[in-house]
Amino acid sequence: MAERVSGNTVDGVLRRSAARFGDRAALEFEGRTHGYRELDDAVSRAAGWLLGLGLRPGDRVAAYGTNSDAYVIGFLACARAGLVHVPINYALTGAELSYLIGQSGARAALVDPALAGTLAAVRGELTALEHVLPLRDAAGSLLGIASAGAVPALDAQAAPTDLAQLLYTSGTTSKPKGAMMTHQALVYEYVSSVIALDFTAADDPLVAMPLYHSAGMHVFALPYLSVGATVRLLAAPDVAEVLRRVERDRIGSLFLAPTVWVPLSQHPDLDTRDLSSLRKAQYGASIMPVTVLERLRERFPDLGFYNCFGQSEIGPLATVLRPEEHERRPASCGRPVFFVETRVVDVDGNDVGAGEPGEILYRSPQLCLGYWDDPAATAEAFRGGWFHSGDLVTRDAEGFVTVVDRIKDVINTGGILVASREVEDALYTHPAVAEVAVIGVPDDRWMEAITAVVVLRDGHTATAGELIDHLRPLIAPFKVPKHIRFAGALPRNQSGKLLKRELRDPAA
Repeated sequence: MAERVSGNTVDGVLRRSAARFGDRAALEFEGRTHGYRELDDAVSRAAGWLLGLGLRPGDRVAAYGTNSDAYVIGFLACARAGLVHVPINYALTGAELSYLIGQSGARAALVDPALAGTLAAVRGELTALEHVLPLRDAAGSLLGIASAGAVPALDAQAAPTDLAQLLYTSGTTSKPKGAMMTHQALVYEYVSSVIALDFTAADDPLVAMPLYHSAGMHVFALPYLSVGATVRLLAAPDVAEVLRRVERDRIGSLFLAPTVWVPLSQHPDLDTRDLSSLRKAQYGASIMPVTVLERLRERFPDLGFYNCFGQSEIGPLATVLRPEEHERRPASCGRPVFFVETRVVDVDGNDVGAGEPGEILYRSPQLCLGYWDDPAATAEAFRGGWFHSGDLVTRDAEGFVTVVDRIKDVINTGGILVASREVEDALYTHPAVAEVAVIGVPDDRWMEAITAVVVLRDGHTATAGELIDHLRPLIAPFKVPKHIRFAGALPRNQSGKLLKRELRDPAA
């Protein structure tokens, strides 16, 4: 009992905000606005409903839907009921969808009605799944239950060390793994986010990136609710709609993945929309091309940019580059946040010197307990008492980290290691290049031949030879791609992470 009296839970974050901010607007979506006290009551109703179905604390509940107020209420209701929330990428179908729900052992699924048919197609494979419950826009939906009726008096169901969420990794290099996030790990991460990103109740944030992804929910939506801000939600990060809402709602804080910032920086509506309310701009979830960042900073000189870096297993925020730090180090992802400690090591686990590449390791109360039902992967990731990130970085004498690449994305060409990011950044300086991904393709002579997959900007043309000629004065000869392929789009998941494994697939 002492742990529940003195400990921290996700549920406790909402309870405190409801007590402090009362009727202040907490959450807005498609014309519906929930005050803090109203949101707290809605979460209690939804939590009571879930427990009334026979679900027990510790049971897993999958969430399969786009951004909405119902999605946020569903997560908070699971936290209040002691259930383990399992966010599912709403773009997944078939075997990928059934794998996540089946591997988690979910007994219930909260589903957008528009996706109900997709889930129904694989339900026969999901022997543990007993309840499929509509999130909204249907009779008996979670949102409908949460919006009216008596507010049940619920005893605290979760302890700080209990699981709050199975946060599946993006699966960019292998099958997704379920990072076991406790209540207290997430609360520590919320505190780090508030401090590092200078959150205030007056920020007027817009959350457009998917809430199933850890950044949208745990770096922005929940930390902003903890400080009393009004969180406005978009169902999806459509660039034209993002710009319209910034102007209409006088948005002050906007987080987008680089895959959204890139087209936004080229969008014609930039010349007609009033974006003067924006004060804070955050980017993360994948690497931002420096050329695009500089274009944005030049266009919006009074806008403070924050680079947010980390991964699902740490909640996900690990380092931040603050606005005043961008001038000297635009390619850096900053320094560790409040509750994160780091090392940079070589392949033998020895600390490397300033400026030398190595794998970044973490030690933090924000970290997951390990991977759901995968003790071998857990032991490998946490060997030596530190979490091994899989990210290759450098760190300078002042502690600023710069990402070189994912270790699995480093290309071995003729026995020389080349970071794909360096080649990508060079290609982004060509005016015709909208997006690019650089991979290694098996080659009898080179072991891996550097190959660039390029998406051209609308209205622009370029040949492979022209792009190679553009690169020759910018990078060493051995880094120049042996092949350039053109594509209409690059494969990404809904959080903007590039799926290089699909580009490496010979059948792709």
